[in-house]
Amino acid sequence: MKRALLPIVASAAIGALFAALPACAADNEAGVPLSPRDAAGAWTVESQGTAICTLRLSAARSAHGSFRLQAPSGCGDAIPAGAVGWTPTHDGMALTGADGAVLISFNRWSNSLFVSHRSSGSDLQLKRGGPGPLPGTD
Repeated sequence: MKRALLPIVASAAIGALFAALPACAADNEAGVPLSPRDAAGAWTVESQGTAICTLRLSAARSAHGSFRLQAPSGCGDAIPAGAVGWTPTHDGMALTGADGAVLISFNRWSNSLFVSHRSSGSDLQLKRGGPGPLPGTD
């Protein structure tokens, strides 16, 4: 009896594996330019596994040509002072100042994760969506 079930169980496992592959591939967008419409919304800034603040990216253009960005003062040193916009790059996105100058760049690792490698050695991550409670907001 057990031997008769083996082909059925094996077929089901292989089918589940192949069904999951498109979902995995769909989130592998490293190096692909980001569309403003896809990026619009909340993004959590994290470093070393700790949520720092939440940015809001917009698909609407600002007066200086990049897209609008809302960066709360609670971001501290993680996000450079004066970041008011963002722009897609060939491999991710960059946050920009009022004059359009790039203040910090992020490489795209997937649809929902962008990483900036900092000279301090601790990477800064942008993760799609808002976090749970931020430190100090309980």
